Amino acid sequence: MNDMTKHQLVLLVLLVSFITALVTGIVTVTLINQAPQPITQTIQRVIEKTIGALPEPLQKDEKKEFEANALARDILIEDIARRASLSVVSVVATKDIPVIEQYFTNPFPEDDFFGQFFPEFRIPQYRQKGTEKQQVSSGSGFFVSQDGFLLTNRHVVEDSGAEYSVIMNDGKKLKAKIVARDTVNDMAVLKIDGAPAGGFISLPLGDSNTVTIGQTAIAIGNALGEFQNTVSVGVISGLRRTITALGSASGPEELSQVIQTDAAINPGNSGGPLLNLRGEVVGLNAAIAKDAENVGFSIPINQLKKALESAKTSGKIIYPYIGVRYVLVSPQLKEKNKLPVDYGALVVGGSNNEPAVLLNSPASKVGIKEGDIILEFGGVKINSSNPLSKLIQQKNVGDKVALKILRDGKEISVDVTLEERK
Repeated sequence: MNDMTKHQLVLLVLLVSFITALVTGIVTVTLINQAPQPITQTIQRVIEKTIGALPEPLQKDEKKEFEANALARDILIEDIARRASLSVVSVVATKDIPVIEQYFTNPFPEDDFFGQFFPEFRIPQYRQKGTEKQQVSSGSGFFVSQDGFLLTNRHVVEDSGAEYSVIMNDGKKLKAKIVARDTVNDMAVLKIDGAPAGGFISLPLGDSNTVTIGQTAIAIGNALGEFQNTVSVGVISGLRRTITALGSASGPEELSQVIQTDAAINPGNSGGPLLNLRGEVVGLNAAIAKDAENVGFSIPINQLKKALESAKTSGKIIYPYIGVRYVLVSPQLKEKNKLPVDYGALVVGGSNNEPAVLLNSPASKVGIKEGDIILEFGGVKINSSNPLSKLIQQKNVGDKVALKILRDGKEISVDVTLEERK
């Protein structure tokens, strides 16, 4: 027999492979058909797990139901955005800014040696030529009453030397007066005088205690200080976060118990509302996470209601206090400091040697000391869900509250009378 060419050899190999695969397939199918039912069921489950079971196509009625629900949700969000936008404003700060003028002069007198040789020599100089009003910052706000009270962030209106105005959804510009700036929360209350007939359109305040993770969230605000009444939709991503907010002229500020959302919040959105699907305000948009996408934070509206009412009725925000610095005790802090409990408020001094107990404060008057652990406030256990600051804000100036304190391994009880925070 003559030697096979390379081409014939390749064809022979392919033919043998095809016949082998065909025979193997026929044998395998025959064995599966003849195998007991449990084995065939096991093989079927393995195949489904490997390639994934194909979903059943939606029935006609089911498809219509899903489409109707999706359409209803879109219509609901559209309606909320339309109505809420009438209440959301841009808050603009203007200030007298020096006008700097550039001019040129010859530094050498005409009779000077160099002046004779360089009569055309000029250098730039600068001088102030009056002032002019310029916009220095902008943020968002929203009406909370028909008679013209607005809510925004404190850091939006913290410049006491600036004048403030609001730009309505229809472009009308109105002067705004600062009623009160909150020293505890990043909140401020503004007032517009001269309400129109029928009053301003205000937003209803909801109950932020009922907010749950995964719930739809709608944010509205003056995005980037340029795109007024921008609407973004997302979900509640987290609850009871503690963050350090930057960007305030007074320096970093710790915000606790805040709501996290992935509804896009951008610079300029500060002071705008976070809404639920009832169109109610559940949060005051306050901060975003740097170098992250769609990680924003909103102050729960329930933390602000009392301060808002105080500002509206008395023209200032009154907070009760007891006068201690503290850190919340956690399981980690308990282990690190060898503490006997894993909850409560450990009374400690500040990092810059600030006293743990303020002089002449309610706490000092009842003998609270550094190192004490306040376990309960008014019968409520102090923990991450109920920090001491939150429990104090729920009370009024003049209230007498029972404290349970752990000192040197022993529990003691004292009654403290809350005073106004200066």
